[in-house]
Amino acid sequence: MNIALVGYGKMGQMIRSLIEDKDSIVSIIDLYSDNSEVSAKELSIKSLNNAEVVIDFSHPSTIESNIKFYLENKIPCVIGTTGWYDKINELKDFASNYKESSLIYSGNFSIGVAIFREIVKVAAQTLSQTKLYDVFLNEIHHRDKADSPSGTSLLLAEAVLENFESKDKIISEELKRKIEKNEIHCSSTRGGYITGTHSVVFDSQVDSIELVHRAKNREGFARGALIAASWIKDKNGFYNLDDLVNTLIN
Repeated sequence: MNIALVGYGKMGQMIRSLIEDKDSIVSIIDLYSDNSEVSAKELSIKSLNNAEVVIDFSHPSTIESNIKFYLENKIPCVIGTTGWYDKINELKDFASNYKESSLIYSGNFSIGVAIFREIVKVAAQTLSQTKLYDVFLNEIHHRDKADSPSGTSLLLAEAVLENFESKDKIISEELKRKIEKNEIHCSSTRGGYITGTHSVVFDSQVDSIELVHRAKNREGFARGALIAASWIKDKNGFYNLDDLVNTLIN
């Protein structure tokens, strides 16, 4: 593949380090970076340099316009940037006007996290049926993470919400009141150098069941993004990581 990297922070640099054939990186675009490897400061057809697929880990402030650019120009894209999911239905509608466009997004491209989410779905459905358990989530990330809660945490919370009968609302902000029975609290902690720890806790009066995913480094995210790039390159449509993982499992 000829790949363009848009956003050359820690994730972009990790992805580049994993690609054995460096010539397949045809463009590195970053509006803010002074890294000497950055080839352009703006996103355009020219700056993409004939890329077959784009992997975008840019800033949330630019991601909506970036996505529209990729869709309009029918450039297959992998979107790892988070902080834009409130616009997802609007962008899906936008994509419907460009039938040959292709996009895959995820708050976390780790294949392990995707499988962890499937485990969480089964656990939520099973424990919900007992009527004995409450459920909550917590995520911990390094002090430099820009958004809160993490995209991964929201994906996990949605997986619980879809499968836990008594819950119909996610609360991700600080709670200064009693939580309601229909609510799932999704809390965040920022500090230190933790790559990412996500916990889903099912708690009853007699025991507690905790499911935890701990990322050891960013390599799993980067490898998953490259798998996604290979997968989306020859497809049309608006996908998330579940679609890819279901293909792998099946």
